[in-house]
This record gives sequence, C-alpha cells and structure tokens, in this order.
Amino acid sequence: MDQVDQRAEVREFLGSRRARITPQQAGLPAYGGNRRVKGLRREEVAMLAGVSVDYYVRMERGDLGGASQSVLDALALALQLDEAERDHLFDLAREAGPARNRRRTTSKTVRPVIQQVLDAFTEAPAWVRNERHDMLAANPLARALYSPVIDSSLAGATERRPANTTRFIYLDPQARDFFVDYDVIANDAAAMLRLEAGRNPHDKDLIALVGELSTQSDLFRRRWASQDVKLHRSGRKRLRHPVVGQLDLNFEALELPSEPGLRINVYTADPNTPTFDGLRLLASWAATQEASQETAQETAQETAHEASDAAAIES
Repeated sequence: MDQVDQRAEVREFLGSRRARITPQQAGLPAYGGNRRVKGLRREEVAMLAGVSVDYYVRMERGDLGGASQSVLDALALALQLDEAERDHLFDLAREAGPARNRRRTTSKTVRPVIQQVLDAFTEAPAWVRNERHDMLAANPLARALYSPVIDSSLAGATERRPANTTRFIYLDPQARDFFVDYDVIANDAAAMLRLEAGRNPHDKDLIALVGELSTQSDLFRRRWASQDVKLHRSGRKRLRHPVVGQLDLNFEALELPSEPGLRINVYTADPNTPTFDGLRLLASWAATQEASQETAQETAQETAHEASDAAAIES
C-alpha cells in the first residue's frame, strides 16, 4: 500500500454507511419484502438529503469535490452519521477539493519540556502518542504499565522505531492477554487509524503502517474494510499487567495545542479500589526496575573504565 485511492475511500465509506440504515430507521415506509439492496437505496438517501439522485450518485462514486457544507451536513444527517463519521466525511470532501491542503508529516519526537510535563505526573501513568499511535515519550509509571508493548517493539527489531500500540494489538499474540477487552480495543484501534487516514492521507509512515498491518493480520484487514471511524478522547481501559494483575483504569486523551497531532494519555484509578492499590504496587516495581538498571549501567561503566586502565598500564 503506497498511496490512498481517495475516490475509492469515498465510495466505500458512503456505501457502507448507506447499507447499515433500514427504511424504518430512516422514517421511510418499507415497500414490499424483496429489496435488492441492503439498507437504503441511493434515491432514498438523495431524497433524505434534499439533493438530486444524479448528484448523490456522483458523490457516492467518489466525487465530493465542490460539495458545500450545507450539502455535507444534509448528507451526514440523512446517513445518521455520528461525530467521528461526520468529521471523516468532511475530511474526505476537503481532500477531494481543488485546493488540497496536505498536512505535515506526523511528529516522531517531542520537545524536552513535554517530557518534563509527563514526569510531573507522579501518581498516574502518562504518555504521548502521535496520530499513528506511536509511543513517543512516557513517564516511568507509563513505561512500567506498557512494558509488554515496549518490550514487544524491541524484540527482534532490525531498526530503531517507537513502540506502536496498534502494531502490538494486531501483530503480537500477547495483546489478547494484556487487553482484557481485546475485541473492542482492536476495533477501536483500526477505527482511529481510519479516521486519521481521512485527515492525513499523504502521511507515508501512516500508509506504511496500514500496509504492514493489512499484510500480516487478517483481523486488521476485516476491521479496516468495515470503514468504521472513532474518536478516542476518554473512557475506561482494562489491562491485565503481568506483574500486578488486572487494572481497571480511567483514561483521558489531552490534546497538546503547541504540538498539533500529539496527545497525552493519562490513566487514573478510582480511590479505594484494587486498581488504585495496583498502581501503587506498579510504581514500586517501576522504581525497583529503574534502580536495577542504573546499577547495571554503573557496573558496566566501571568495568569499561577498569579495562581501559588495565590496557593503558600494559601499553
């Protein structure tokens, strides 16, 4: 997958949204029982949106160029799109327009001050992701929480690249144990990537990631083909950590206005719950791990210095 066919994206998205709505759901009479299409007919969508059948047919064939906001609003209403789907429709229309505003490449690094912000969260896991779901920075507690994801990215890696939660979800068998609600998490991850592909269809790294996942995961191919899109701002996430057991966490995804496209994910636990205690235990474990690593590094440095001194004496 080296480029995005925008007309096909429009065609498949509109077709899939039309197919899921029955005449009854749209408030239309159901004539007879032998409808040859699943969901609404094109002429029914055109009527609901207040446009001609020919115009809607052109739109569903991939031609959204020139569609006004009022037409897109009417189409979103006719197809009963939710907020994420409406945003996606407008992104597709914007890309189809004559003056395409190609977005910058998604960030791969963060400024040092962002790491300082993360480290200020001393009792909550906090980490920064970009729109491809790369983990760009994290505080110690988040590194401990997502240690299976980070370790997976390092195992057998032939190139240095950040841990990516969606790659872990679809390509590492451990993900089914780590995420308690694996099916929901997998569906949401693909839907979030699909939403970003509509916003930023020329991001080569995003295209490469989708191609990698499509090649290696049957489940991802099915979820990608569903055309579903989703916003991911807050909610609950249940993780089964290999050290402290199950954690039922609240999460908030906070946008960084100074870093467009980056978000800080922060996880918290309800007070007086096993998860609250589990996070404290995880923090203790993380501190122990960090101290062990520092000791190992100091030992390695001392050994190197001793070897260097010995070599100097011999010479």
